Amino acid sequence: MNKLTLAFYSGCFLLIASCNLNPPKTVDGVNASEQLIDTSGTTIATRFLPPEGYGRKSQDSSSFGFYLRNLPLKKHGSEVHLYNGSLKGNQTAHAAVVNMSVGNRDLQQCADAVMRLRGEYLFHNKRFSDIHFRFVSGFNCEYSKWREGNRVALNGNSVFWQKSAAADKSYASFLKYMETVFNYASTLSLEKELRSIELKDVEIGDVLIRGGAPGHAVIVVDMAENADGEKLVLLAQSYMPAQEIQVLLNPMNRNTSPWYNLEERAKIYTPEWTFEAHQLRRFEK
Repeated sequence: MNKLTLAFYSGCFLLIASCNLNPPKTVDGVNASEQLIDTSGTTIATRFLPPEGYGRKSQDSSSFGFYLRNLPLKKHGSEVHLYNGSLKGNQTAHAAVVNMSVGNRDLQQCADAVMRLRGEYLFHNKRFSDIHFRFVSGFNCEYSKWREGNRVALNGNSVFWQKSAAADKSYASFLKYMETVFNYASTLSLEKELRSIELKDVEIGDVLIRGGAPGHAVIVVDMAENADGEKLVLLAQSYMPAQEIQVLLNPMNRNTSPWYNLEERAKIYTPEWTFEAHQLRRFEK
């Protein structure tokens, strides 16, 4: 790949500072309600039980919601590790750790984890033409072009495709594609790709996101409803430095943690970030 210019570096600075380096203090003593945890569960769907009166609605097996709900989890009580194998400094924010690689570079941070999950879902459902993410510069990085052997090239501030590799449809090559996306996308660029959704209409796969520097993003990985249509959701994140994806505890309600009720809230407090009600977004189908 061509050497980046200073101009392009400045455009990508938002990625480097995409998550707050000084997060709000985590609420002490918040744990998942023991009644809502099945410690033998190996997926989100089997580990977390809905509160009394709530139930999961079925998801089509080809849907993003089904994929997220069935993400594999590390054993109950696992700690969150950084990309370099070290432990995350704050081990009080999560209820579970997703069993998915984080890589060995400081790349898969907050928005990157959201894009990773979306990309993984589309890849494993063979929806290759639907895998594309925009860089901060606006360049649309299409996986279908990457598969053909094209790679991202730069000339000054211009970003373009250049044929420089053999065609490769492997999963390993897909992960290299995602690393390229992580390098040049951010909360700012991802926020622009998503459409605004009201909290009452939340679905699995929706994203709470604040684009900018600092910024942050978390994704809805499961949902349960009661007879009145009231919804509870589970949220997951990565953070800075790059770290394993984790299902978050709920500091707003100890009784239903890790489930969140997002409706009719001006602010949504997660252990390491506060979102505004208008910051819920959705991927296009």
